[in-house]
Amino acid sequence: MAQEYWRWTEYNWKNPDIDWRNARVITAGVDVGSVSSQAAIICDGELYAYSNMRTGSDSPDSARKAMDWALEGTGLTLNDIQYVVGTGYGRVNVPFANRTVTEIACHARGANYLFGPTVRTVLDMGGQDCKAIHCDDKGKVTAFLMNDKCAAGTGRGMEVFCDLLAVPITEAGELSLTVEEEPDPVSSTCVVFAKSEAVGLLRKGWPKNKVLAAYCSAMAHRVYTLLERIGIEKDFAITGGISKNVGVVSRLEKELGLKSLPARYDAQIAGAIGAGLFAMGLLQKAQKAS
Repeated sequence: MAQEYWRWTEYNWKNPDIDWRNARVITAGVDVGSVSSQAAIICDGELYAYSNMRTGSDSPDSARKAMDWALEGTGLTLNDIQYVVGTGYGRVNVPFANRTVTEIACHARGANYLFGPTVRTVLDMGGQDCKAIHCDDKGKVTAFLMNDKCAAGTGRGMEVFCDLLAVPITEAGELSLTVEEEPDPVSSTCVVFAKSEAVGLLRKGWPKNKVLAAYCSAMAHRVYTLLERIGIEKDFAITGGISKNVGVVSRLEKELGLKSLPARYDAQIAGAIGAGLFAMGLLQKAQKAS
């Protein structure tokens, strides 16, 4: 079987310090994105378990699989979860969700949990778009901008590039930093043309690390222009799958002249965590009203 260089690591996790049986309120968030799906289980406002896996062709099935994997080995069942919020591109296709909330709101709320109440600017670098979000100390959105015109500055674009170069996606960021001298960024803003440009550079004799450096640099600059439009308010944090690509992140930080905050847990789970926290608030509101 041919190696799938675009394939990133899927995983699940549970918090060894929490016994869900002692929790008064158990809620969950499911973030069905264009490329990846995450489920997060929240016990009394704290992250208990999560999963991160690739989104398949069927959104409801992806939501179910993500939730099943987050529940795996916990002793919890879906019936034990009191309220579920769906978010992401496929949020209306989470069959067991009680409500849906937009991914913008969920990423801001999740970032507040992951990075702390000082975070004011959140950059979500997702599978098919990038979002720049301003939020307050409670994780409430105060402004946002979105770039969904093209996949070139996103996770899907990086997958295409890794396949083209036959470089595992988990190694691409590090490899891009091994160049002796930083090349000019690829000029194309469309992933199709950027791919053609990369083929041309390889034919010219450019090594893979140099082509990757040019692409990571272009991604970082494209995101920088988005952040420039909304303005950076400190503190600054990055969520989404590309937050794990050190080649893009380090170049962006250099261009911005500031470091992004470290996350308490996996920054790719921000949307699902935010959804789970919204679920807790919605459940408590419903309980008070009844």
